[in-house]
Amino acid sequence: MRPAAVTQSGEEERGVTPAVRPVLLAMTLALGCLPAVEPVAAKEKTGVMPGFTVAPSAKILLLRPRIRVGEQSTGGIFEPNADWTDQAKANMLAALDAQQAQLGNQVIMAEEPIGEDGLKLADYRALFTVLADAVERHQFFKGDRLPTKKRNGVFDWSIGPEIRDLPGVAGADYVLFISTRDEYGSTGRNIASIVGAFAGRSVTVGVHEGQAGLVDARTGNLVWLNSDNSMGGDLRTPEGAQRRVAQLLEGLPVHAPPVAATPASVAAAQ
Repeated sequence: MRPAAVTQSGEEERGVTPAVRPVLLAMTLALGCLPAVEPVAAKEKTGVMPGFTVAPSAKILLLRPRIRVGEQSTGGIFEPNADWTDQAKANMLAALDAQQAQLGNQVIMAEEPIGEDGLKLADYRALFTVLADAVERHQFFKGDRLPTKKRNGVFDWSIGPEIRDLPGVAGADYVLFISTRDEYGSTGRNIASIVGAFAGRSVTVGVHEGQAGLVDARTGNLVWLNSDNSMGGDLRTPEGAQRRVAQLLEGLPVHAPPVAATPASVAAAQ
């Protein structure tokens, strides 16, 4: 930690020149207005309904992901970036298309409706995010679990049976929701983090959250959820999107596709 009093020469040794000193002073004063960032408590990332597995014949309707990409302002406010979001959407859809072959089940990409149906689908995407946030806070965080969620093997959440009325859901067994939010730290936010380190305060730079959930198309019950607030992969690049999709779908209890037998695997089995 930086001492309370530092000489000018000491500041210069740390790279703080006279020209920069007024900026750091202003940032230090502004830091007092920023909310303190509490340490993140240990939490679970995945929940599944006890005994649940997806049958090999099950059909999964994959909704277009809800993707939000932007910049994190000096004060931590999310500022959307349309170009980044468009890049992320294109890269995510390509990565999901490549991943479908590894899921094993029949995965159908839902068509994007317009008009009232489009608004209804957008509402459900937002509703899934709210539901996933509630699961993360009240079940995945052990210290903040609801009394009804503290029993071992309990995973009882629902988005409502009305989901079966969504366009395209008829004929599907499950609906797969995906939601991501990425905030890349601005120059001001990075400076705030540096100043915070000098002042003994923790200021996070960047937010990379991802949620993927499987919902029963008949009952609306959430049967599986993967929620992580420290996701990897930069969605603005194809490679980063592939990494993100792999993390989002990790642990999805689907029917794995058969693995072709090789001489080595046959010998190992024998």
